[in-house]
Amino acid sequence: MGSDAKKKVTVSLLDYGAGNVRSVRNAITSCGYEIVDITHPSQIDDASVIIFPGVGSYHSAMDVLKREGYDDALRGYLAADRPYLGICLGMQTLFESSEETNEAGHVGDPLPGLGVIPGRVVKFDETKRSVPHIGWNGVVRLQDSPAMRYVSGASGESSGGGGEVYFVHSYYAPITSENEKWVLTRTTYEGQEYVSSVQRGNVCATQFHPEKSGAAGLNFIRGFLESVEDGTLSNTKPIPNNPDEHTQLVKRVVVALDVRSNDSGDLVVTKGDQYDVREKDEDAKTGRGGVRNLGKPVQLASRYYEEGADEIAFLNITSFRQGVIEDMPMLQVLEEASKCIFVPLTVGGGIRSYTDPESGKVYSALEVASRYFRAGADKVSIGSDAVYAAEEYYKNGKKQGGSSSIEAISQVYGVQAMVISIDPKRVYVNSPDDVDNKLHAVVELDESQKGPNGEKFCWYQCTVKGGRESRDICAVAVARAAEALGAGEIMLNCIDMDGQCKGFDHALMTAVSGAVTIPVIASSGAGRAGHFADVFRETSVQAALAAGMFHRKEVEISEVKRDMESNGIRARI
Repeated sequence: MGSDAKKKVTVSLLDYGAGNVRSVRNAITSCGYEIVDITHPSQIDDASVIIFPGVGSYHSAMDVLKREGYDDALRGYLAADRPYLGICLGMQTLFESSEETNEAGHVGDPLPGLGVIPGRVVKFDETKRSVPHIGWNGVVRLQDSPAMRYVSGASGESSGGGGEVYFVHSYYAPITSENEKWVLTRTTYEGQEYVSSVQRGNVCATQFHPEKSGAAGLNFIRGFLESVEDGTLSNTKPIPNNPDEHTQLVKRVVVALDVRSNDSGDLVVTKGDQYDVREKDEDAKTGRGGVRNLGKPVQLASRYYEEGADEIAFLNITSFRQGVIEDMPMLQVLEEASKCIFVPLTVGGGIRSYTDPESGKVYSALEVASRYFRAGADKVSIGSDAVYAAEEYYKNGKKQGGSSSIEAISQVYGVQAMVISIDPKRVYVNSPDDVDNKLHAVVELDESQKGPNGEKFCWYQCTVKGGRESRDICAVAVARAAEALGAGEIMLNCIDMDGQCKGFDHALMTAVSGAVTIPVIASSGAGRAGHFADVFRETSVQAALAAGMFHRKEVEISEVKRDMESNGIRARI
């Protein structure tokens, strides 16, 4: 590089301390830019460009901005039309107010924002669609912006038919006559049009997460920063709006990696039938088979990212031998994975209150989850704790107690960051009348799923502790309670189908997805590409997950998506 080469702009990052900001950092550095953290309001005025990755809940973000004195400094910076990129809440806080609940969880007066853009942020109607809006959707451009110079499609074209980006939010900004000049792109979610990005002058913001949108998102960040450097960012021009053009949320293909320590203490990705992850051949010394090793977590996850996985879930299936706070190997897995994987990462296993055996110090589930978020997780998944919380919820007359890990985590990081993993098994009955417990929802089975004695009905009994202990509550009841407590998504497994490669349990998926308004991820049972199209066609789940068939290279992700498209089911290609 010559001595007269132009020095790249330094990005000032406003990290207010919530959610997964590591991925934003990694996305910026992967585009070749250095970062300086804003730790005091006085630094805002000195910044060349500010990126505000607002991850979490609206009230938490605004509380921190006000408490630390950033709000007035930001208003001055934005009023001067200086380069700014807000992400998700970093966009929503630009509006006058939000209807998002206050910290106590009660709807009150609209929470004020920075007031740069006219209008109020409101919640999606849960009676008409699943909420949160989670997944990959397109955008329709209403402005031609230099920030989108590298985004797929020629100038002025939408990406509604390809080049989807990743969304995860329950609240949205409606398009109004007062804010329409701000709208850079719009997106459709189940009939609702809303603002998916804004730009006016040098102020830009997105509702989607570019740092989690793969190559399309990295290209957006790169285009934005290069436009800041060459001084062209504000050179936008309107594009005629075609009201008949809409976007569509695609169905997600999720890959799960069951991670645990092997007998040598190394982390490996493993898989087995119904939680048996050891090889059948026994070792002469130990009398048992070794832990099945299908690869190293980060390397395998990176492969799936390159092959087109829409999300990746790391499931810590043993919680290892130490508590989560000391569980440095799993934290390191997340930190390393987030450097090279730019799609959503979920981590599950052992996220609960924990007492350090040496110091006696008690860590809350929120503190444990916070460590994972800071290490690179976008969502955390809890299993057994969710079942216990549901039991308590019904015991208290369907009232929120405020003490569950679901409530604690979702109130700080937002419901979109809280995934509930349910592990049920069938209990067969001859008739719905055979069950009188209100927490046992009976499901009718088709001919292929009848019980061993010809039973036509069953209820799905929840288990805890990795499937080793059964509880007297069904999957439908737990799902409803989890939603009421603040869960944003359900990962729905089925012990009966796990490892069978016969397809997902459609009866279970239909029962649970029909009982809640939050998205459901189908899990357990996939053995061929067509199983994904089957569950998407016959149930209302928004995503489907597989592990073993991908690990063993029996089926490629691209094969699954091609099969989905051939069956009229939109996939992110």
